[in-house]
Amino acid sequence: MRPTDLRGILQYVPQFRDRTFVIAVDGAVITDDNFPNLLLDIAVLRSLNIHVVLVHGAAAQIEALAREQQIQPSNLDGDGVTDAATLRLALTASNRLTHEILEGLAATDLRAACPNAIVAYPAGILHGVDRLYTGKVERVDVQLLETLIQHGIVPVVPPLGFDGEGHTYRLNSDSVAVAVATALKAVKLIFVTTRDALEHNGKPIRHIMVADLEQLLAQQPDGFPRELLSKARHAAAACRAGVHRVHIINGRINEGLLAEVFSNEGVGTLVYADEYQQIRRALKKDARTIYALIQQAVATEELMRRTRAGIERQIGDYYLFEIDRNPVACVALHPYPEEAKGEVACLYVKPSHENQGIGRKLLQFVENRAREMGLRTLFALSTQTFMYFQTKAGFVEGSPEDLPPARREKYEQSGRRSKILIKHL
Repeated sequence: MRPTDLRGILQYVPQFRDRTFVIAVDGAVITDDNFPNLLLDIAVLRSLNIHVVLVHGAAAQIEALAREQQIQPSNLDGDGVTDAATLRLALTASNRLTHEILEGLAATDLRAACPNAIVAYPAGILHGVDRLYTGKVERVDVQLLETLIQHGIVPVVPPLGFDGEGHTYRLNSDSVAVAVATALKAVKLIFVTTRDALEHNGKPIRHIMVADLEQLLAQQPDGFPRELLSKARHAAAACRAGVHRVHIINGRINEGLLAEVFSNEGVGTLVYADEYQQIRRALKKDARTIYALIQQAVATEELMRRTRAGIERQIGDYYLFEIDRNPVACVALHPYPEEAKGEVACLYVKPSHENQGIGRKLLQFVENRAREMGLRTLFALSTQTFMYFQTKAGFVEGSPEDLPPARREKYEQSGRRSKILIKHL
């Protein structure tokens, strides 16, 4: 399914209609050739009655402007010291970018405005160093932003803040985005960067619970690339402040925003704070879904062929692993209570979600369920994935004599010559 397929989009619309997304765009993305397409994606969101607030950074433009004027900026990301010269660069760069964004939104027939909605205060002296014109967000003028939103106007928020005396402070755009998303009770905060996803020790992270992300930040912060460390920290902060979903995507990918929002696979990283994933017992209506889910594995003979009617007859034995209510994996536990044994069957994970530990979670779930049922032994039959069961789940190779008589008869009739794997609970 293409992310722009209307049928694919419509299943998500009820969840997001009249809710707020905060989209935080790095300055380097705004000058990319794909930025007009990103604005078209935002226009699609607005057409579906999704409220959008756009926060932008300006580090790349400040750096370019500094080279042009032969000025050494004191800081680029808005966290360090901002001297007077750097503040002037930040004002010029931010105002230019805001104007460019307003122009782009106008070209997509969207009304937009740049409000002075961020009240800030000076960061002060930290570790003996005066941060000068660097500020921190004191509060967000929620009423002003909500007034614009309710009138169909997209607020465009620069990385600048103002105090009650009219002084201007330079802010970190990621922290502004978190503050705005938290204040507006946004359902999503989307960081749009020039990287494909959050990475740790060179490996991309596609989905991660906020607790796991915080553990990585506390124990191995150096594993994150420098330009992504701020995203990781602010994603965790946003989740802890009440934003349930934080996404990190590459703004240079055409249709990347829609693909991230309107598909459960996504294209970037999702940091989640609540029960984003769950395992549930399948219902009768899920038989069609399970049948469709496993067809690729049946075609390659990884799984035994099953009919939809057969799945429906045993539907009480099946479990689905869902991501945002979308099934991405399944497993079945067929009990043989007379022998106190259970068969682990139909274990399958969609290719788009492989190598994320989903299979292990399903096996652990089935193991716990078997114990609750009073079963003492699990067995599985496999032609291609037997090494997975042995190395990841602690199964050992068995023989046909380990199978319950009824299952042994089916095994011999099938002719598949599957390896028999056993695990004593």
